[in-house]
Amino acid sequence: MTFQRARSEEQRAIRRRAILDTAAAMLDEMPVAEVSLNELSRRVGLAKSNVLRYFESREAVLLELLDDFLGGWLEVLADELAEGVDEEAAPEVRARQLAEVISRSLADRTVLCDLFGAQGAVLERNVSVEVVKRHKRASLAKLATMSGLVRRHVPETGDDARLFCLMALATAGALGTYVPPPPGVLAAYAEEPALGVLHQELPDALRSTITSLLLGVLPRS
Repeated sequence: MTFQRARSEEQRAIRRRAILDTAAAMLDEMPVAEVSLNELSRRVGLAKSNVLRYFESREAVLLELLDDFLGGWLEVLADELAEGVDEEAAPEVRARQLAEVISRSLADRTVLCDLFGAQGAVLERNVSVEVVKRHKRASLAKLATMSGLVRRHVPETGDDARLFCLMALATAGALGTYVPPPPGVLAAYAEEPALGVLHQELPDALRSTITSLLLGVLPRS
């Protein structure tokens, strides 16, 4: 696609959305590490210098996508938790049900996990202070939303719900970098199965880790 220069705020908003949507489509095809500003510019039909009129860097684009994806996921998660957690069950049972829903939902969103995995080490490195502040404000608001969902279904977590949510998202990012393993690692496991004894698929790895995190913040009897 090709664009003429945006001259109004509405046109600028449309242009920004087109860049974000194009980057999102690229993430369906490739990991975060392979998304380049050159390819994004080519696909959106703009010179790289023009893309940089709307986003100061590749990382700024991906940080905004992370905020978008996280917000969309939390909207879906609210309904999934309402269906998957038995409000009449004992605290530990509800905690396990909540952890199951969150881990399964995150495992279905590998792009979101990939973005979380790149957040601290990559995406927050090549952006201005203003972009970081905007991203952190959005992140804190969404963390508060997620914490509220956790407290709604497992009120026993109290103030520790926020810490649980932060660690659960960080865990999703960390585990997402290992699953699935690269072809060379899979080949090594195939030749010598004992080497893969600790390997888990992403849903299982998230379930065991997030369950342990949540049970860890429940008050002891």
